[in-house]
Amino acid sequence: QVQLVESGGGLVQAGGSLRLSCVASGRTFSSFAVGWFRQAPGKDREFLARIYWNGGSTRYADSVKGRFTISIDNGKNTVYLQMNSLKPEDTAVYYCARSVGMFGSSAAYDYDYWGQGTQVTVSS
Repeated sequence: QVQLVESGGGLVQAGGSLRLSCVASGRTFSSFAVGWFRQAPGKDREFLARIYWNGGSTRYADSVKGRFTISIDNGKNTVYLQMNSLKPEDTAVYYCARSVGMFGSSAAYDYDYWGQGTQVTVSS
């Protein structure tokens, strides 16, 4: 079993920054990928970024490329999502998730363990 806990969300003005953290307990990230997703009210869950457990490969959605950065600290069993130049349309609940296999895709069904989510609200 893996437990994932996100933190770092909050209220920020447009143009501001936040850093989200995803801490794993139980079986950790070794040999898996970790992804960040978000879901706004009335919308589907949206892929944002993915990183391999060794930090060797990252992938971003076009909507956040150049603004968001995903990173991993295996010593702390923690994955981060640094979010810069935030926009009101970034408002959503943000989730981290661990992939089913070694290589996570951008599809939510490729991830089997999910955190409870952290709210990010960007005011204009």
